[in-house]
Amino acid sequence: MSQSIVKSPVIVALDFDDIDAAKNLVSQLSPNQCRLKVGKEMFTLFGPDWVRFLIDQGFDVFLDLKFHDIPNTVAKAVSAASKLGVWMVNVHASGGPVMIAAAKEALQSSSHQTFLTAVTVLTSMDETQFKAVYQNSDIAGKVRDLALLAQEAGADGVVCSAQEATMLREYVRKDFCLVTPGIRPSGSASDDQKRIMTPSEAIKAGVDYLVIGRPITQSLSPQQSLLDINESLGLAV
Repeated sequence: MSQSIVKSPVIVALDFDDIDAAKNLVSQLSPNQCRLKVGKEMFTLFGPDWVRFLIDQGFDVFLDLKFHDIPNTVAKAVSAASKLGVWMVNVHASGGPVMIAAAKEALQSSSHQTFLTAVTVLTSMDETQFKAVYQNSDIAGKVRDLALLAQEAGADGVVCSAQEATMLREYVRKDFCLVTPGIRPSGSASDDQKRIMTPSEAIKAGVDYLVIGRPITQSLSPQQSLLDINESLGLAV
């Protein structure tokens, strides 16, 4: 998976129900310092125009809608996302290899290069929650199996916990991208994330992109918080 001109691995998660507040936050950030993630809440409230606005500001946008449906439906959905101009889109790996392959084929047919990642196990799940869904497995084993499935089906990478990154690097290709939510700078609250890690720890573990939300978006100085994170990673952007 090729890198863009953006140097920082940070993806700022925009989780707002107020578009003016979101625009105020975005105005304090630079495309050279981060990428942006748009999830279900903002996309449902403000639609494709919000994504287009962010792209027009020069940001790479990760459209985090976690598609999981029949292959034809998912293929059409990721194709529509690519036409918006997004940098990355994702599906649930548990949708299976045919669904993932259909999504990848649809993106390869697009005029815009959009990367495809597949969600393994949600970082909000701990072992107790996981066992309620998968009785005969463990988190690490399931993440490995889903990552290998996604890789074989043509995905460019997976969304996983940083805690599984070191393990995955033993199994997946070097150019297979690891995107990790649940990143919390030292001293930050864990909120609803269970399997968390600091930015520098995650990079050392083999993570490519760090999804960070509230430690930046709810900071008194979002720009400074982002700069502090980048500096902790040895980046001067």
